[in-house]
Amino acid sequence: RSSDLPYQGCEHGCVYCYARNTHEYYGFSAGLDFETKIIIKQNAPELLERHLLQPTWQAVPIMLSGNTDCYQPQEKKFQITRKMLQVLLKYRHPVGIITKNALIQRDLDILADLAKNKLVHVMISITTLDEDLRRQLEPRTASAKKRLQTIDVLTKAGIPVGVMNAPIIPGLNHHEIPAILKAAADHGAVACGMTVVRLNGSISKIFEDWLKKNFPERFEKVWNQISELHGGNVNDSNFGRRMTGEGNIADAIQQLYHVAKKKYFTGKSMPPADLTQFRRGGNLNLFS
Repeated sequence: RSSDLPYQGCEHGCVYCYARNTHEYYGFSAGLDFETKIIIKQNAPELLERHLLQPTWQAVPIMLSGNTDCYQPQEKKFQITRKMLQVLLKYRHPVGIITKNALIQRDLDILADLAKNKLVHVMISITTLDEDLRRQLEPRTASAKKRLQTIDVLTKAGIPVGVMNAPIIPGLNHHEIPAILKAAADHGAVACGMTVVRLNGSISKIFEDWLKKNFPERFEKVWNQISELHGGNVNDSNFGRRMTGEGNIADAIQQLYHVAKKKYFTGKSMPPADLTQFRRGGNLNLFS
């Protein structure tokens, strides 16, 4: 899957966000700068269209939120994601979206048209159903209630939607896996996914400081469990291990997840994207 990002940095401010490290490539910090110094890629729709017109371009699903959330607060003003979706619809190109923001409901019209042609998958990310924990972990994201309501709205509009239960943080939210998957399924989700928390690079120190400040009484237990999850190295750089973890804690998390997945998502799945719809010349009638 290719990835196109309308924004670099993210105002949502999720303390665990793996994308924080990438902000350092632009000369900014992975801490407060990541949340406050957002790079707005206003020419992203034009660049996307240029890519789609290349003779060698192959129609594989483009991920609009491969790094930072394409529906973060800045999108309300700049509408770059909406414009990119219009380009993708014009060329009948498949797209995937993952978001924590209910703002995606604004683009129901375009998403519904994409869905009619089997060209879109949406994943709503839910980390916790505990609003106190959500406000501490993800201070400027939509509430879990709004995210579940978004799953319901998208589903009723014919848009295939799943839930991404991520990141799983042992000692903080791992016990919520069954409840989150059940709630998402009850609201219409047809697929689910999960990843464990990964704290490589600068994120390790940022998360450690946050954990000490917000959960001093649980710091040792949670930190040690995260370390064990990554073979004793919180700053693990191995991609495969970072995503799923290893050892007894990882096994327990996987078992809890797979039992819940079997219970609530058996017989459900995302429809495959239709790659044959891609039209390099576009469809001029779509916006006439």
